Amino acid sequence: MRIGPIVLATRNPGKIREIRQVLADSPACSPADHLAGGRVEVAGLEEFGGIPEPAEHGLTFAQNARDKALYYAAATGRLCLADDSGLEVDALGGAPGVHSARYAADRCHAGADRATIDAANNAKLLKALEGADDDRRAARFVCHLALADARRILIAAFDTMEGRIGREARGSNGFGYDPLFFIPAMGCTTAELPTDRKNRISHRGRAVRHFAELLKGLLLETP
Repeated sequence: MRIGPIVLATRNPGKIREIRQVLADSPACSPADHLAGGRVEVAGLEEFGGIPEPAEHGLTFAQNARDKALYYAAATGRLCLADDSGLEVDALGGAPGVHSARYAADRCHAGADRATIDAANNAKLLKALEGADDDRRAARFVCHLALADARRILIAAFDTMEGRIGREARGSNGFGYDPLFFIPAMGCTTAELPTDRKNRISHRGRAVRHFAELLKGLLLETP
């Protein structure tokens, strides 16, 4: 069975790059595989005009991913893969959580670009953790994925990555909270890792590889 491009329900270029790369590198979607013509193509929302963003009312990453997948699948008429992911910090009771992308929205002017928003989010997080020792800076990245057609959820996958919040930004790779997310076992932040290495261990990389395996099973089951 061959499927057309799957719409990725985000305008975040960092997420689009990561998901495309992980899918391209996944054994489940390798060029030698007969499924989906040997690869899974991903189309960004920018290819579908000005579809309004849906309001996010979910209390969990899983619910937001499901809602976005169904919304954009109906709006585009294509299979849609939605990612809802973010950062949970123990000392902040799990915040910023589902509000990770908009954590410092009150500090940004309307129409601010992603880099400006990311910088404001990181500054607010550092301020919130002033004085917190390393034990209280434990945190995790969380990623939930959902694939839907216009009627139902077809696949759901998730994963996490454990670490802690550093005391200053380090590294220029990645996006979002990557410059602050320190991985003790590696002695660096995710923003200091090469992209291929980050994708092997990240919450999103692992979730996308799990999704790819589930997609392969779905295609095998579908005539």
